[in-house]
Parts: sequence; structure tokens; C-alpha cells
Amino acid sequence: MTKFTLKTTTLPRSGLSIPDLCFGTSGIGSMPDTYGYAVDEARARATLDAIFDGPVAFLDTSRNYGMGRSEERIGAAIKARGGLPKGFVISSKLDRDADNKFDAATVQRSLEESLKALGVSSIDLLHLHDPEYAADLSDVTKKGGAIDALFRMKEQGLCRAVGLAAGRTDVMMPLLRDHDFDALISHNRFTLLNRHATPMFELAKSRNIAILNAAPYASGILAKGASKAPLYSYMPAGDDIKSKANAIEAACARHGVPMGAAALQFSMRSPFVVSTICGVTAPERVQQTLDWASHPVPDALWKELDALPFDMDDPEATRVYKLG
Repeated sequence: MTKFTLKTTTLPRSGLSIPDLCFGTSGIGSMPDTYGYAVDEARARATLDAIFDGPVAFLDTSRNYGMGRSEERIGAAIKARGGLPKGFVISSKLDRDADNKFDAATVQRSLEESLKALGVSSIDLLHLHDPEYAADLSDVTKKGGAIDALFRMKEQGLCRAVGLAAGRTDVMMPLLRDHDFDALISHNRFTLLNRHATPMFELAKSRNIAILNAAPYASGILAKGASKAPLYSYMPAGDDIKSKANAIEAACARHGVPMGAAALQFSMRSPFVVSTICGVTAPERVQQTLDWASHPVPDALWKELDALPFDMDDPEATRVYKLG
């Protein structure tokens, strides 16, 4: 197995350096409505210990993941270790409240709750999360609204860099045009099966906004295959998606490459993507991610995969999302 070597990128507007791989921790907060299974305290701690003991000093969380459990479990793991490992980068997100209120006061409260749960005095990379679910988007965008509050937090030293993390590109793109975010997070929309985020990524790159691409396995179908994990973007996969996934799996098998390795490296090798966020909920998945990130993938396989069809529509257009 090829040794995994991290590449780092310094965000030009903030000076924050991030590696090209990041561990997502939404599932560590236990979100069975999204992922179909629960994660108990022991498993969450073992997974976090594997992350903190490993070479990837970068994780992503959010105030609302597991109704706060993700940040709380991360904070407990940090405390048990005597503090955050030196140089470790934490990315988190400002969230709306249970009534979908998303104004400046709400995000201020979200930040305060995050700092307390994580046991830190500031957050390296802080995003505005899922503005498309705001009861009133003008609360986010108006003067003195949530976006202004986010940038004020950066000015106050409560975070080093600011980002936008969301799903719907039609909501994200105007915000990316109008504001100098350091980074963005998109999920499920730039994979071997789907390229919906491409126009947004082109815009972001033109504006020096670092792109963090999450969910490279599209909810698992690109990690385990359609027969073992028939979920696509958190929903049952349709026959067309299963057929496309089967073609990808067959191509990988012909070249002796794990499907998950190709799915992960598709994101990591993209000229758009600065860092790829992979969700993990078990310690062995941390090592598997490192193995897949370093697994040799021949050019012949990339040529086959590049020739396969993919979708451009929003893969989550029909998703009904339940908070927490």
C-alpha cells in the first residue's frame, strides 16, 4: 500500500492552512434519521481517538449535528486528551434554531454553544450552515443579519476563516458572488455519479474561495456498491443510479481498485477541490479512508470512469430533511 501523504493549502484571505482530507463527524452525533443507524458514546469516542491519533489533523462538525451531540462528544474527547492536539484544525458551523430562525442573534447563540461544547475559545473555520432552510432568508442576507454576524466573528478573532456550507446551489451561488468567504462546503453534488456543483465550483475558484467537497461516496453507494448500500444522497437509490453505480463498480473491479478508493480520489484529484470531507463513525473507517486515499489508481481506470455517464441535476431535490 502506498504511504498516504497529506497536501496542505493556505487559504489566501485568512492564512489558515488545511489538509486535503478532512473527517466529517455528523454521524458521530448519532443521526439515525439521516444515516439509518445510531452511534453510541463508546463507538463515537473510539472513532474520535482514531482521528486525533492519526495523520489527518482536520475534522468538520456543526452545532446541529445530532442536536449538539457531535460537538459535545468532540469536546469530551478533547478534554480527555488534555486539550486539542497542536496544529489540529476544527471546522464547525453556525446553525438556525428549531423554528428555523436564522438571524444575527441566533448565530451568535449558536457560536457560544459551539465554543462551550467543544471547550475551545475560537474555531478555525466557521461556516454559515444551510441558509436554504431559514424561515426568512432576508434574516441571513440583510445588513446586520447572519452573514454580517459571521464576518464580524472573524474580525473579533472568534474564528480564523469563514465559509458557507449548504446544499442548494441556487441559494449558495448569489451569496458566494456577494461575499468574500474563505471557503465553502458542498455535499453529494460532486461525485462519480453527479456533477451538479460544477458551475458553483467554477464560480468559487474564480473568487479564490476554497472548496471543501463532502460526501464523496454519495451516502455509501460509491463505497459499498448498489447491492450492499442502495442509498443515494440519503434516499433509496433509483434503478438508473444503481445501474450507473454498478458500471463504476465493475470498472473498478476490472482494475483491482476498491470502489471507495476511486470515489474518494475522484474528489481529491479534482483541480476544484482543496479538501475532501469523509464522514466516519467507526475507528476502522478512519484507517480505511487513509488506505483508500493512497491506493494506486491506474490511468486506464480513470479513462474508463471519465467515459461513464453522470447526472447534473440536484441529487437531493426530493429529499425531506429532518433536523438533527
